[in-house]
Amino acid sequence: MPAITGQEKKRKVHAYLCSDWVAAWKDDDGDWYETGLHIFFGAYPNVQNLFGELGINDRLQWKEHSMIFAMPNKPGEFSRFDFPEVLPAPLNGIWAILKNNEMLTWPEKVKFAIGLLPAMLGGQPYVEAQDGLSVKEWMIKQGVPDRVTEEVFIAMSKALNFINPDELSMQCILIALNRFLQEKHGSKMAFLDGNPPERLCMPIVNHIESLGGEVRLNSRIKKIELNDDGTVKSLLLNNGNTIEGDAYVIATPVDVFKLLLPEDWREISYFKKLEKLVGVPVINIHIWFDRKLKNTYDHLLFSRSPLLSVYADMSVTCKEYYNPNQSMLELVFAPAEEWIARSDSEIIDATMKELAKLFPDEISADQSKAKIVKYHIVKTPRSVYKTVPNCEPCRPLQRSPIQGFYLAGDYTKQKYLASMEGAVLSGKLCAQSIVQDYELLCTMGQRKLAGASIH
Repeated sequence: MPAITGQEKKRKVHAYLCSDWVAAWKDDDGDWYETGLHIFFGAYPNVQNLFGELGINDRLQWKEHSMIFAMPNKPGEFSRFDFPEVLPAPLNGIWAILKNNEMLTWPEKVKFAIGLLPAMLGGQPYVEAQDGLSVKEWMIKQGVPDRVTEEVFIAMSKALNFINPDELSMQCILIALNRFLQEKHGSKMAFLDGNPPERLCMPIVNHIESLGGEVRLNSRIKKIELNDDGTVKSLLLNNGNTIEGDAYVIATPVDVFKLLLPEDWREISYFKKLEKLVGVPVINIHIWFDRKLKNTYDHLLFSRSPLLSVYADMSVTCKEYYNPNQSMLELVFAPAEEWIARSDSEIIDATMKELAKLFPDEISADQSKAKIVKYHIVKTPRSVYKTVPNCEPCRPLQRSPIQGFYLAGDYTKQKYLASMEGAVLSGKLCAQSIVQDYELLCTMGQRKLAGASIH
């Protein structure tokens, strides 16, 4: 969020930002592990603008413009959708679909295309109207063969929101398809060239501090304290300190904010609607092997496994993690609701059984082939909000009905739903709201000062 210096005004507006985006840790060997396999798409303009403003565009490692899917019926083999650079959108996407004959037959492609016609002709109003249907329900309604969902959209649903097509809102899929087909490089992917704290988060901190801002770590909020009129008086931290400001921004996952929600606000419609928004559980797995695996690519791979979503050999895809002798697979275990409470050993055993299908010549479930050197499992019981049908009306605008109080996060109202792009765009919209409210915030601050001087 841009710092608001207020240098052109007599007062400075102070915004307190409690944020949560990416998290990563370094183990005793100096290796990093994180909460998720973070991928940056060409269809993320606000994220790319952020990298540009920070001067770190070169830290995005762009991969060839392809989408690569494992073939469950042919263990160890993959099917590709290659987007030719010489064609503009949407022709490059159409070409990629038409050239792939391993996953969908021609009759299936034709029926899917016919099913998509209303979305192509109806535009954004049609897309938004599909929020009430799951992916599976929409496919049935449009006469799209079940195999299209099985071959493509189970993997896509799990990659977008860590859930299956029978739960995911079709609006989510249509928004992604719209971006991927309308923008030439919309579906092109990039990896960060190293660990997120140092390669992305620190430049953000440095930028904030260079403009006079302050970033405090380990400053968890315990309570939002209110004035008699229901506005925010201060934020009480776990260490007993309080923070007072003219504007307050809470940019946490929706489940964290709901725990902080003051009792006096709970019946306000704006906040009450948040009850339907719930974070989805996800598990991120890192496995270091004793050898270099060969059956992989310098790219994100869709596993099409019933237990796994996407994965990548980070020793190939990420500059900092490069290792010519050993592979480190990072995998997203999803859907994770039935597994989040299970032991790490159970999760690893199940993961190895799935990897044996993806690497039949190199990995076996009993480790008689490639052996695990070490692993890390990161469980997130509540991650991005679960994009189920009919949750769109519950997503709040960034400006709350409480004067001087704002929300940011991918669950707030913006067009990119539950994604990093959505989170960044929400911060931008939140900052715009604060700028628009500048005079009001200054007036509120002057009233506080007046009240303090009277007492």
